[in-house]
Amino acid sequence: MVKKLTKHGNSLALVIEKPILDLVGAEAETPFEVTTDGQALVLTPVKDANRRAAFKGALDKVNRKYAKALKKPAE
Repeated sequence: MVKKLTKHGNSLALVIEKPILDLVGAEAETPFEVTTDGQALVLTPVKDANRRAAFKGALDKVNRKYAKALKKPAE
């Protein structure tokens, strides 16, 4: 599907149709995380912001605590 950006005040907006939002389980109030690889935008609906933040915190803690052990298999 090819989409065009729409002028929205001083910004540009991308309108996402309801069937697509339904596919990813998103609604008008659903926050989205926007990431890029430098070539493409990736929009990911955030289902539970608190859970996501807690997971990131736990992952950071494990990475700090076991940095040497995690690095070894990567070598």
